[in-house]
Amino acid sequence: MAARSSSDAESALFSGAEVEFLAEDDTVVMVPTLRMDTLHLICGDFGPFMPQVPTSVPLWLGIAMKKRGKCRLRAPEWMTVENLTQVLELERDSPQEFQPLPFHYVEVSRLLMDNARDDLVDVYMVQTLIEDIRNVRFHKVQSGLQNLSGKTHAVKLKNLAAMEVNLIRPFFVKALEKFYIHDDEELIKPTQSEADIQLASVDRLPRRVLRPR
Repeated sequence: MAARSSSDAESALFSGAEVEFLAEDDTVVMVPTLRMDTLHLICGDFGPFMPQVPTSVPLWLGIAMKKRGKCRLRAPEWMTVENLTQVLELERDSPQEFQPLPFHYVEVSRLLMDNARDDLVDVYMVQTLIEDIRNVRFHKVQSGLQNLSGKTHAVKLKNLAAMEVNLIRPFFVKALEKFYIHDDEELIKPTQSEADIQLASVDRLPRRVLRPR
């Protein structure tokens, strides 16, 4: 299979807005402030909605209703000071491992901070903890990149989030392509000992007696 070009690797990088758009399909709990019939949408049916009765909806729908003053949004269970503090401690204590977090934890937290800040508890502390977690995880990624070598043909990083994968994907693709190209050249080019063996085998072939003219 032909190696991908550098332009292909660069095109694999999504913009922040595109990654955020994908995150809006994650579900969130909203508490309606009005009565509304079921919404029949392409992605599914949601509702009926009753005042003060929590229900799960896609994040984009919850934000749309929040902007119109028709609901309150609840932060996900992982987005509490207690849970985030524990995650941060585990991230710091495990330099070789990434703690399990929602795949779009960065984007979901940002969207909630931007659109439902008044609905969140301890919002400043939550925001600080998420930033600290991001910094620790990015430092782990950078440290892991320094360990790449020509012997590396694949990389497996468990529990990476969407934004983290998006940032390191182009570098990994380019680096591994260079390693493959380098290895192919080494395989094609015979070593000095292999060349000596080939010459020796030719010398041992039976000589053909030439007839005199």
